[in-house]
Amino acid sequence: MKKINLLLGIGIIAISMSSCGDCKHSQSDADQLTAAEKEDAFQGNLNYGTKLTPTEDVNKRLPIYTNFTLEADISNLSENQKKMLPLLFEVADIMKDIYWQQVIGHKDSLFSIIDDENARQFAEINYGPWDRLNGNKPFFNEIGEKPAGANFYPIDMTKEEFDSLQNEDKTSLYTLLRRDENGKLITVWYHEAYKPQLEKAADLMRKAAELADDAGFKKYLNMRADALLNDDYQASDFAWMDMRTNMIDFVVGPIENYEDALYEYKAANESFILIKDMAWSKKLSKFSKLLPELQAGLPIEDEYKKDVPGSDADMNAYEVVYYAGDCDAGSKTIAINLPNDEEVHLKMGSRKLQLKNAMQAKFDKILVPISEVILTESQRKHVKFAAFFENTMFHEVGHAMGIKNTINDKGSAREALKEVYSSIEEGKADIMGLWLVTKLYETGELTEGEVMDNYVTFFTSIFRSSRFGAASSHGKANMMRFNFFEDQGAFAKGEDGFYTVDFDKMQIASIIIMQKILHLQGNGDYETSKAWVESDGIIRPSLKADLDKINNSGIPVDITYNQGKSNLGL
Repeated sequence: MKKINLLLGIGIIAISMSSCGDCKHSQSDADQLTAAEKEDAFQGNLNYGTKLTPTEDVNKRLPIYTNFTLEADISNLSENQKKMLPLLFEVADIMKDIYWQQVIGHKDSLFSIIDDENARQFAEINYGPWDRLNGNKPFFNEIGEKPAGANFYPIDMTKEEFDSLQNEDKTSLYTLLRRDENGKLITVWYHEAYKPQLEKAADLMRKAAELADDAGFKKYLNMRADALLNDDYQASDFAWMDMRTNMIDFVVGPIENYEDALYEYKAANESFILIKDMAWSKKLSKFSKLLPELQAGLPIEDEYKKDVPGSDADMNAYEVVYYAGDCDAGSKTIAINLPNDEEVHLKMGSRKLQLKNAMQAKFDKILVPISEVILTESQRKHVKFAAFFENTMFHEVGHAMGIKNTINDKGSAREALKEVYSSIEEGKADIMGLWLVTKLYETGELTEGEVMDNYVTFFTSIFRSSRFGAASSHGKANMMRFNFFEDQGAFAKGEDGFYTVDFDKMQIASIIIMQKILHLQGNGDYETSKAWVESDGIIRPSLKADLDKINNSGIPVDITYNQGKSNLGL
């Protein structure tokens, strides 16, 4: 049987809370398309003619997810805030619908030819017919490889064709590439491609703003609504940075660029609805003011730490009550560091939002059981939730640290490293977070537990996240770090099959790899970065055997959520 290697739609950093900066949008190429051509370009359809048949993998892979209920105590919210929440749920669902279009085109076309209930459920989890935690392997016999550019580009577009296109909007985070009636590549802004949905979302957000008790949240909701309709997000990013006191937080829009594995240019739509955890947030409030001092103390030459992060960064803990779109596809996010806009980072820093209930679920249901399978018994006591929380939080802090712009006029590190930037950046954030934790213990800013907890928990968590595979930027970063630690002797595997962390060697290896990454980013060294990702961003046979042992033990890989308004009593 010939496999269909195409999308449901026609050929469709991350960043949102991201910036078009002062860019001026040119007149849309969408004006060149007829209504019928727009429908074909943005919706598409399947003409398979027959039902899809799931592979044998579906029934084996579905149980890798364990379910967890997202809920929160909203008794301390005002009546207006409680009335606001249903409106935000509606907006989040619109973001989910748009994300489906960005991945495959028309969701209904896919589900109309899937009869198997387990396959339908697995497609819902993965937002499409490709297994995101198994290298994007298709789980229907008739489906071919996932297009690297998802549904952001025509499926038949070549890189040479894209590179030769003279259109300044082609690399925007917020444009789709389509073909006109003559087959020529054109760009279409998101606010035009998804106009009816975004107009409805903006209207709902303005209604929510009318109910906002907090002036900062009111301003943000109105400005974000405007941004959905003009694809200029920076002003609303700054407004979101100023919004610190509200009990509800709402992340919405085109945010991350991981879905675009072709160029990593295009941002995908998503949404989080969050309720602030006041007790835990209070614990985190002091760290943001330390960032410039910590940046100055990085063990690297001065030119590689010249970009001083803003000290006005915000760190808070939340109960997440809804995931929608990109953040809900496959593995689930447990912390947020936004905006991604480097200009906002330098002027104001970023906000680090820790999703405490989701984090606790992964720790209890996945990380602790993994430690019992792979870690020597004497070190299992070091696997602690506080360390997992700190490592995750300072990973997000680590994104704001280091260097953003090259030292040799190659532009930003993101621009210079192209499609491998995200893998290198995620690796930096991971290892930078561990270095930050170490320094904070040394200076007495962290006092609960001991730094060994963080190192052992960090090491064990590599096995947890390695189970997501090496297809994503995060996955490649995991492998590069694990393989580097192995080569540096940062851990040892005993004859009994259990691992022991060598604290001193791991600490030294962490500094070496951090310096390597900062040099690559600061120098804009694309070729070396690409070669490193290709050579070490893989799962070696020894690790594969350990992951098989974990999988055979029945430990879930990740979490799905029972979520919705009813869980909050709305």
